[in-house]
Amino acid sequence: MSREQQNNSGLVDKVIAIRRCATVVKGGRRFSFAACVVVGDGKGKVGWGYGKANEVPPSVEKATKDASRSMKPVPRADNTIPHRVKGNFGTSCVLLLPASPGTGIIAGAAVRAVCEAVGITDVLSKCYGSTNPVNVVKATMDALSQLRTKTEIERLRGVTL
Repeated sequence: MSREQQNNSGLVDKVIAIRRCATVVKGGRRFSFAACVVVGDGKGKVGWGYGKANEVPPSVEKATKDASRSMKPVPRADNTIPHRVKGNFGTSCVLLLPASPGTGIIAGAAVRAVCEAVGITDVLSKCYGSTNPVNVVKATMDALSQLRTKTEIERLRGVTL
């Protein structure tokens, strides 16, 4: 259930999941909504957010605000990722592999939304374990945070590759 929207600051919002929660009160059930949103600039920065409210639009707004606050830079190699990486969150595990130009994003909805938001156009992925969209987004963000460019590795090790 991914919905894309371009906002006025040039960021791309993608709604990953909207959940309905019910609390039982004396008069029946009272519903509330939770939304998971990914926000990216398409140029190497991405963030995710989670918001809860009594209606859907306010929950999406809260999640978008949370996502834009938590944006982090992601190293890229042209239109793909620099190397193979594996991210985990809970029982969700996401494997991301670099792909040759023209391959496209071979991924499920949650991983695809994160990759499109960050500006990656060629990547292969595989999800293991739980496919809960929120946990898959968190595992994908964990994987992207582990990426390093060749120059970063050279600087950290003090050698030339």
